[in-house]
Amino acid sequence: MDPDLSALDAFLDEQDFDGYLVHADSDDSNQYYLSGFDAPDPFVTLYDGEVRLLFHRSLEFGRAKREARAATVERSIDHGYSEYSEEYDPHEASYHVLADFLDAYGVDSVAVPPRFPLHTADGLRDLGVSVAADRDDTVSTIRAVKTEEEIDHVREAQRANEAAMHAAEDLIANADVRDGTLYHEGEPLTSEAVKTEIEVTLLRHGCALDETIVACGADAADPHERGSGPLAADEPIIVDIFPQNKATKYHADMTRTFCKGEPTETVREWYDLTEEAYRAALEAVEPGATGADVHDAACDVYEGAGEPTLRSDESTETGFIHSTGHGVGLDVHEGPRIAPGGEALEPGHVITIEPGLYDPEVGGIRIEDLVVVTEDGYENLTDYRVELTL
Repeated sequence: MDPDLSALDAFLDEQDFDGYLVHADSDDSNQYYLSGFDAPDPFVTLYDGEVRLLFHRSLEFGRAKREARAATVERSIDHGYSEYSEEYDPHEASYHVLADFLDAYGVDSVAVPPRFPLHTADGLRDLGVSVAADRDDTVSTIRAVKTEEEIDHVREAQRANEAAMHAAEDLIANADVRDGTLYHEGEPLTSEAVKTEIEVTLLRHGCALDETIVACGADAADPHERGSGPLAADEPIIVDIFPQNKATKYHADMTRTFCKGEPTETVREWYDLTEEAYRAALEAVEPGATGADVHDAACDVYEGAGEPTLRSDESTETGFIHSTGHGVGLDVHEGPRIAPGGEALEPGHVITIEPGLYDPEVGGIRIEDLVVVTEDGYENLTDYRVELTL
């Protein structure tokens, strides 16, 4: 995939920078997006109208020449590291190498991402290179608008996600109930056991994740509580899965809330209300609408039913206590924001819609789909039923 970097060219021209510099490993999504290269150790990417890579060590040099999306691939030794290391300590020598690398391409001033290493910036400044933070994080803004290829990558990850959700739902649905606790094969069915089934299923579909959420009862009242211990009957169980495809590095995200048994009247009311908020937010998704507009649509439903939201009471600890969604791509949380102050939506934005209600006295309810903004509305990338009871 060759990204369209015309917006980055325009930014550099407008701000009068010679280039854009990233110093990070490929877990940094901006680094991976610009370089097209996957490496566990930090390396340097310079964009000056072309992508140029610099490696401190030679370990990744040969592979980068074969695999990276770069016009040039170079090493520190190509820019005098051996000589510099005789005069300076390793850090200072690396600054001289980097300054020499920039000078080779006539680069005297660079913009850098907001989280660029401070020691590298200071080292370059001491050598006369102008370094300024890109406060708008231009590359992240570019990444937020996905190409058709990127959307296909997200779609593929979401298919794996759905398989994992089916595995979790099946475990919960087929569990026996004894004294209010769910059992599987004679043992209490735990949050940990369901997570294991999710992770194994994802691996079989080429995806992985560091953690997931299977939270029951009061645990589900905290939106980011991962959940632990035995799962209970008649209580809501939030299952939130956000894997990354191991080959493409693109994420998916979805949430369902299940109840094995008979939910309380309040849980059923909350679920129906959350489904209404979720559908209202989906209907608000279209080009030109803002993330704030979509968030307001969900808040309108909750507040109309008398439930607190952070919009109506910024100090509330119960009710709808988070934003309606976020962008998804190389990062599981990226732009645009589907929240107060959220920016205008554009075709190619991939976003979640995930309203919810929370109270330790009741538990938690959340429903989440992943959609892509299109020219005339949205396409839902999630193919999974919305139903509470199993």
